[in-house]
Amino acid sequence: MKKDIAFLPVEGVNIAVAREKNELNEDIWNVYILNRNNFVIVDVVIRSKGYGSGEGEAQQTSTLRHHIKGLDPQTHVLIEPIDPSLFHLYNEYWVSYFVKNQVFDKKFIFVPDSIVEANLIYIPQLKTQGVLHN
Repeated sequence: MKKDIAFLPVEGVNIAVAREKNELNEDIWNVYILNRNNFVIVDVVIRSKGYGSGEGEAQQTSTLRHHIKGLDPQTHVLIEPIDPSLFHLYNEYWVSYFVKNQVFDKKFIFVPDSIVEANLIYIPQLKTQGVLHN
C-alpha cells in the first residue's frame, strides 16, 4: 500500500528547461533531468504534461512517459524538447526513482510564464542558460 511506503525528500535531483542553439543558430528549448548527487539513481520514471488555459479555453497537452535505467552522479539526461508556445501552461514533470531500495518521488511544476528571459540562470552542468526547478 502507498501509505506503507516511506517517501523521503528529494534532494540533488532537478529539472531544467534550457535554451540552446540548433545547427541554424536558432533558439531551441529542451527539458533535462539533472542528478547533482554523488550516487547513482536508477529506474527513473518521468511523466510530463502541460495544462492550463489560453485564449479563454482550457488547454492540455498529451501526457508523455519516459524511463531512464540509471543516471550516474553529476550527470544529466535530455527528457524532451519543449515548444515555447507551451510556456503559458503549467508544465509538470512527475519524477520517481530509486536509490538502493528506497523510492523517491516529486512533482516539478513550472508555473505559467515562469520560463522567461528574466528567470534564466547559467546552469554549469548543462553549460547553458535555463530555468532550474529545485
